[in-house]
Amino acid sequence: MIPVLLILIPLLAGLASFFIKNDKTVRSWALFSSLLTVVVAVLAVTVLKENKYLAHQCEWIPALGSSFSVKLDGMGQLLCLLTGIAYPLIFLGTWNSQYKNAKNFFALMLLSQAGLMGVFVAMDALLFYFFWELALIPVYFLCSQWGGEKRIRVTFKFFIYTFLGSVLMLIGILYLQSQTPNKSFGIQDFYNLDLPGKTQSWVFWLFFLAFAIKMPIFPFHTWQPDAYEQSPTATTMVLSGIMVKMGLLGLLRWLLPVLPIASYSWGDVTMSLAVAGIIYASLIAIRQDDIKRLVAYSSIAHIGLMCAAIFAENKSGTQGVMIQMFNHGINIIGLWIIVEIIEKRFGTRKMSELGGLAQKAPVMAIFFVIIALANIALPLTNAFVGEFLMFNGLLNAKSQYSLWFTVFAGVGIILGAVYTLNMIRKIFYGATNQVTEAAQDLKLNEKLSLGIIVALIFWIGVYPQAILNITDGISQTILEQTDISHLFKK
Repeated sequence: MIPVLLILIPLLAGLASFFIKNDKTVRSWALFSSLLTVVVAVLAVTVLKENKYLAHQCEWIPALGSSFSVKLDGMGQLLCLLTGIAYPLIFLGTWNSQYKNAKNFFALMLLSQAGLMGVFVAMDALLFYFFWELALIPVYFLCSQWGGEKRIRVTFKFFIYTFLGSVLMLIGILYLQSQTPNKSFGIQDFYNLDLPGKTQSWVFWLFFLAFAIKMPIFPFHTWQPDAYEQSPTATTMVLSGIMVKMGLLGLLRWLLPVLPIASYSWGDVTMSLAVAGIIYASLIAIRQDDIKRLVAYSSIAHIGLMCAAIFAENKSGTQGVMIQMFNHGINIIGLWIIVEIIEKRFGTRKMSELGGLAQKAPVMAIFFVIIALANIALPLTNAFVGEFLMFNGLLNAKSQYSLWFTVFAGVGIILGAVYTLNMIRKIFYGATNQVTEAAQDLKLNEKLSLGIIVALIFWIGVYPQAILNITDGISQTILEQTDISHLFKK
């Protein structure tokens, strides 16, 4: 029943939030309900990690062959834990931000959390699609109602991209369901399909395009920087910290195991797109003056590396991606919290208008430097573990170009260090100016949220085994389902 609770708590709390008129009360209610979700998510990876607590199935739409089947496998446990931790951090980090119609804002935020939890636990393809859409709808309204000046144009672009991807995925789901012997949407029935290579190829692209848009990877990324820039920062945290993981989970749970021949055949193409995106996004990030856009492009580069490692199809790459999904979510939310603080305090996101903040806000500077260096995988930080495993996976990929993919992805790390260190220098060092002269340091809620993030960064960086244990079994299962080596022996 744990996965059901992970969906129901934010769903019911979100619906209740629509009726709470007092701004402070609804803010406190959202934080309380999100903390309750964290407790359940932590229980799922600790004392209640037995299978009987982590799965639930009942009738949903039997006429269509679809059931309400939810389960927390290792990957689901990790992503639900990330989602559970992220929302209280977001609410704490943006506690002082004011919203018009706050009850609607927090209600939609909680509904998006319910949708995300559903995506991460769904074991029925139609149910997966239902939650995929449920997670997107609140975000659309959050962006369009509380975004920046260009929010309508940007939100429309975001909607068109995601709607197109969703339609393509739905076509693929319906086709696969029609090929199952019992006309079922169950994930195991999809895994048992034995489709010919040509059929797998065209179905592969229906799913891959949907997931590529959601991550996003090059060249399907163009909606992302604008959406991150124009969305309210709390929503940007959800988009970049958690929602992009929907696409990565889709690849690992629904694409590679269901269509293993096509995934192998198109592996070089997808890895080429991912690596091209790493270089492209990193070069664009170097040219940015707006902090939000810089962080947005850096996120594209990090997701590109994860996508490439998935198609390496080995245990090191797969486990590296899973731990990095968690690490990236934590680190990027930390960066966004500080970006929000800077924008609210100084009325600008341009690095050229800032400077010298380390003199006036030393605690902010310390937190920012730690999180930024973790984001570029400094040893002893959380991202180092994930990136080391992913690069090891890339180097040993089932591709004749594995060395080239590794080299070009490695260039992305160098470029990442360039734009990250440059960002730190421009914002926090040098002389103060009229904008930063009267800067104040972090408030208590900001120190608390960032302190938790820094603690997680060092804990996972020093002792990653706890997370590796969670993902060990599911990584091996995915590799067994995607193994097609027996076909080459015929």
